[in-house]
Amino acid sequence: MPKKIKIPTFSDNRGSLGVIEKFIKFKIKRVYYLYNLKKNISRGKHAHKKNFQFLICLHGQLEIKFKKKAYLLNNSQYGVLIRPSDWHEIIPRSKHSIALVIASDYYDKNDYIL
Repeated sequence: MPKKIKIPTFSDNRGSLGVIEKFIKFKIKRVYYLYNLKKNISRGKHAHKKNFQFLICLHGQLEIKFKKKAYLLNNSQYGVLIRPSDWHEIIPRSKHSIALVIASDYYDKNDYIL
C-alpha cells in the first residue's frame, strides 16, 4: 500500500534542509530524477517485484496514481513510498516538473510488472 510521508525539514534564515535517510527503511542502491516531463503525459504504469521507491516532487506538480488512491505532490516537503507490487503512474500536472526517485535496487528490466 503506497504511503505519503512528510519529510522532516529544518529551516533557518539560510533556507530549508529536508532529511530523508533516517526514515527510509531500505538500503539505497539507485537515485535518479525525471525532468523535461511533458504536462499530463504519464510515465510508469507498472509495479515492481522487489524494488521499493521513494518519490519526491522537487519542482512543479506531480500526480502519483495507484489502483485505489492518488496523491498530488507540489513541493519537496512530502514524498510517496512505493512498495513492490504497488502499480503506479506518474503524471506531471505542471510544466517543468521534476521528480527525484530513490530506489532499493539497481535497474533490472526483469523486476517490472506491466
